[in-house]
Amino acid sequence: MTLEIGIVGAGVAGVGAAYELREADAEVTLLEKSRGVGGRAATRRRNDCVYDHGANYVTPDEALETFMREIGSGEPVEIEEPVWTFDSTGTIEPGEDRDRPALTYEDGITRFTKDVLSRADATLETETRVESIGRRAGGWRIGSEGREYAFDALVMTPPAPQTAALLADAGWDDPLRGELVDAVEAVPYRTILTAVLHYPFEIDRPYYALVNVDKDHEIGWLSREECKPGHVPAGESLLIAQMAPAWSLERYGEPEETMAGTAAELVADLLDEPRLETPDWTDRQGWRHALPDAGIDDGVLARAEERSLYLAGDWVAGEGRVAAAFENGREVGRRLCD
Repeated sequence: MTLEIGIVGAGVAGVGAAYELREADAEVTLLEKSRGVGGRAATRRRNDCVYDHGANYVTPDEALETFMREIGSGEPVEIEEPVWTFDSTGTIEPGEDRDRPALTYEDGITRFTKDVLSRADATLETETRVESIGRRAGGWRIGSEGREYAFDALVMTPPAPQTAALLADAGWDDPLRGELVDAVEAVPYRTILTAVLHYPFEIDRPYYALVNVDKDHEIGWLSREECKPGHVPAGESLLIAQMAPAWSLERYGEPEETMAGTAAELVADLLDEPRLETPDWTDRQGWRHALPDAGIDDGVLARAEERSLYLAGDWVAGEGRVAAAFENGREVGRRLCD
């Protein structure tokens, strides 16, 4: 019998699960609320620039690097420059040597998700917001804008707070539901605002990015998109400033011009470069549920899977990295195949 499997979310975990199910006797459907795929592995284009404004790159192990080089139409490109560190006083120092390559693509990190999905035998339905879930005989049902889907097994991949909210309101009369909601709600998350700052001149620095190591600066991460081949025209600079969680929460509702202007002043101060206070154009992205700081108990997950409900994502893996989310999705897909 062919199984109907629903995957909520077409980020890297969702497409990882779909990829592993490509040869299973199953009809796989991905329901994605956005117009595109990738989740935080997101890319935008503007004024001849390509920029990754969420996850900045993939740091794969050897097996995943081989997979990335074999799976897609676009060859991954490596960021050669190192990542340095800075502290709350703004002191910048060289970081540790990288033991694995930092990879993206000339047309942006979203290419990874698109390439994997192109190899999966799955139906993708975008702009489909899941409004309700419920238990049905032998499986699950999904409600979305007046439409109902029926699945034999369900994979939930949205960030933990969104997954918990759907489970809390689920039509599912089982004591496990409450335990599962409590476990998912307990996963701590960071909120991050990304300020994209463009300049019509080059910035000469010996590093690709800076990361705040004591977590006591208004900026958490600052990277130079021009270090990625094919992303920024020669003679220009594009900075990705991912702001600290407390700063981001305080200013989450601010308009782009105000938020980006304040971020540019902080960047100029950190790099001791006054002309960076006035970018010629900016962009903004708010990640309400950006990065998890812990994982979830495996025992409650195993009991949920006995009811054909699976959870996947970086928050299940307990590590906010593209590679961790993808491999976790693949693991869930393999268990479904079994």
